[in-house]
Amino acid sequence: MDKPLAIGAVAFDLNGMPVTARPRLGERLSHTLRERLDARDVKVGCDAGDCGACTVLVDGAPVCACLMPTHAAEGREVKTLRGLAVDPLHARLAEAFEAHGAAQCGICTPGMMVSALALLSETPAPSEPEVMDALGGVLCRCTGYRKIVAAVVATGAKTAARADEPAGPGHVGTAMRRVDGAGKTAGTERFGDDVAPPDALVLRVLRSPHARAAFAFGDLDAWTRSTPGIVCVLTAADIPGENRFGVIPAFADQPVFAEGEARFRGEAVACIVGEPEAVAALDEATIPIDWSPRPAAETPDLARAPGAPQLHADRADNLMCTGFVACGDAEAALARADAVVEGRFTTSFVEHAYIEPEAGYAEMQGERIAVHACTQAPMMDREALAAILGRPETDIRIVPTGVGGGFGSKLDLSVQPYLALAALKTGRPVRLAYSRAESMQSTTKRHPADMRVRIGATSDGRLLGMRFDGDFDTGAYASWGPTVATRVPVHASGPYRIADYRAEARGIHTHNPPAGAFRGFGVPQAAVAQESLFDMLADRLGLDRLEFRIRNALTDGQPTVCGQIFAQGVGIRACLEALRPAWTEERARQRPHGARLRGVGVAAGWYGCGNTSLPNPSTFKAGLTPDGRIVLHQGAMDIGQGASTVMAQIFATALGVEVADVTLIGADTDLTPDGGKTSASRQTFVSGNAARLAGESLRAAILARANAGEGAVIRRDAGALAITDGARTHRLDLTAMPADPEGYVLRAEETYDPPTKPLDANGQGAPYAQFGYAAHLAVVEIDAAMGTVHPLRFVAAHDVGRAVNPLLIEGQVEGGIAQGLGMALMEEYLPGRTENLHDYLIPTIGDMPPVETIIVECTDAHGPYGAKGLGEHVLIPTAPALLNAIADATGARMTRLPVTPARLRAALLEAKP
Repeated sequence: MDKPLAIGAVAFDLNGMPVTARPRLGERLSHTLRERLDARDVKVGCDAGDCGACTVLVDGAPVCACLMPTHAAEGREVKTLRGLAVDPLHARLAEAFEAHGAAQCGICTPGMMVSALALLSETPAPSEPEVMDALGGVLCRCTGYRKIVAAVVATGAKTAARADEPAGPGHVGTAMRRVDGAGKTAGTERFGDDVAPPDALVLRVLRSPHARAAFAFGDLDAWTRSTPGIVCVLTAADIPGENRFGVIPAFADQPVFAEGEARFRGEAVACIVGEPEAVAALDEATIPIDWSPRPAAETPDLARAPGAPQLHADRADNLMCTGFVACGDAEAALARADAVVEGRFTTSFVEHAYIEPEAGYAEMQGERIAVHACTQAPMMDREALAAILGRPETDIRIVPTGVGGGFGSKLDLSVQPYLALAALKTGRPVRLAYSRAESMQSTTKRHPADMRVRIGATSDGRLLGMRFDGDFDTGAYASWGPTVATRVPVHASGPYRIADYRAEARGIHTHNPPAGAFRGFGVPQAAVAQESLFDMLADRLGLDRLEFRIRNALTDGQPTVCGQIFAQGVGIRACLEALRPAWTEERARQRPHGARLRGVGVAAGWYGCGNTSLPNPSTFKAGLTPDGRIVLHQGAMDIGQGASTVMAQIFATALGVEVADVTLIGADTDLTPDGGKTSASRQTFVSGNAARLAGESLRAAILARANAGEGAVIRRDAGALAITDGARTHRLDLTAMPADPEGYVLRAEETYDPPTKPLDANGQGAPYAQFGYAAHLAVVEIDAAMGTVHPLRFVAAHDVGRAVNPLLIEGQVEGGIAQGLGMALMEEYLPGRTENLHDYLIPTIGDMPPVETIIVECTDAHGPYGAKGLGEHVLIPTAPALLNAIADATGARMTRLPVTPARLRAALLEAKP
């Protein structure tokens, strides 16, 4: 430190140690910390100071490292979460985060904890408002923030552990901590951009700057030879297999690289592979490519107009597909109804906005290709890459990293094909991390919807008929559009008895980014229309809005609109009844007058868990090693929702051991059977059943070896198992038993596939083996002069069948409400305009009110120990509950989402006499 440093070198203290780095001029401190000093606990989500994931302490003050030039750190003290981990205060905070379930996916956790530690060092016992103020610059997309606030307050109060935290084996029903929580709070969880070797090449994707454009390349070989550090350029000509992919084989229509014409802004046309410094300095304007913009159809109306450009030759009028459900005679029922309401409702594109942009690396492992990346569906990735690379699936290995949020978009391929092609071409490891703008331009969105709905009822409030017609903008390519089109008509009735019903949904191609899966597959959009009209219908009939829903709620033994009858487990009435105390309280509350208005709204929802009328299997494997380890190979991707913990709890319950006795091997296509994709709220239900069956099978094998009865107790005992059956204890010496090629002396592998039936031409059948149910109450305060909506309170009742882990349920509920709040009030993705997290708004810590979660348990005949799925269900009733609360407060019925201040203010002015 005393010797003069060379020009360009920067010296500072990092986590108590002197370091020196040689950054590029203007290089961000976040880049220097991660790439030159291996401080991978510093996460990067935006490179613009919007998300706060990269927060570090500089001379004790929290700073977004992506906004600070490295040269500004000269002579200063920088601390990351890893450096703060030696402080006892960190231990207390980490304990509180784990105990409260404050870390879900974990990508924002380092930034949250660093910010919290800075606050706690200055204010040892902060209040809730002080915590929210201090952490307001860090975004979280998973948790809904409430458990983070509670954890920091508890740390200050020196009550880090929850008072009700259980002890014991961690079986089903236990609110135990996440099995992977420690890595998240220590900052050691490895996400997609954390795993590449130091010598990896870097890849940059060249994308269309236009919604529609023809293009032609110049001499790329000559450009590559003349550009130092660039190794190769890849285009469609370099794809050895098929230049297309898609999550639904019959609709696999998206090219890896566009050929001749790009169909949306952000579509990939080529990728550049080179040494890191060369790619970082690359000027894309030098790449020889000519663009010729063409007229684009950027709305469904334009895409369906006469003479509109056709995106796909085999899909006339840009119609991708339709979904249809009909029972009875909807038009006749509406004609005889005493009251009919109707409306047109529109929703926008919604960005997933996970804090971790897509990232990963690929390498050759001998003749095989290994892709390490954030994904929700490793087996689907492998299958798609096999077709693209023209190789058998056995030549490809997918090694998932930690996933910093997914919510549906990381079901689709993103970085995987580019990395695999580049590694295959160069023979070297190649890495890629999308920028925030690149992620928002190119990845899937929630489908915008244009819905026209009519609903009728008798004078005493009995639903008679319903007609639903919806157009869904599926963008340039299909992605999950066919699933949305088929799922929406099944669900658009809501969880109510409607004997005469007709619903049709159409997926329409436009020159927009592909719309795909996003927590609900179109059901949240449909619920906005249906639940809004229910309030209007109840008001028309002079009925209480909650009582109207209870009167029409489905019950055991009643057919759904698909004609499916559940003899048990229909929990929607119980959910609605659970809201009655809060509803009565809020309806009796004196309302303010003037500019500040208060309103309360309710809404309900249902969601079928798993694929619609299609096979949906999950397979789990378990084994017992000679040294007594119990190993569970589980391929159910944990993207923050807690699948790893839930699978361990279910398996341990079935086997009859403690969760702590189970060693988990997570998703890896070489090591784990196919657990199926993490989507459609299927993992607890489908993979949970596979875990249960594997546990039961392994238990049966152990008891048979010991000649013990079903009620025997199994305990691990140093290279052996002790099996106690009544007064007799048998010690099973595992070291004396022969091991199979995988090293197991006993093993089990089991598969579960839910029982469903195909839908006929009218959508009649058994699309799902189970539904989950939900009902939400929202309270808002509105500033009529500004048009702003302030949520004050949520009460959320959820029928989960059996609560495998109540702590994780609360986290899913709070996180889903935050996303529904964003959809309702602020989130609107506009292609070409909202490609960052300061123009595209998601809820912050200050936007989330308190949430009361009411767990309802109407056990399901097919679920593991009666459990049902949960993830998607939460978002469905949130936006309509807020819309109904806004209407209750103001009298203005908002029909376009999001309800921005400008839109609400305009509606209030228009409503004035």
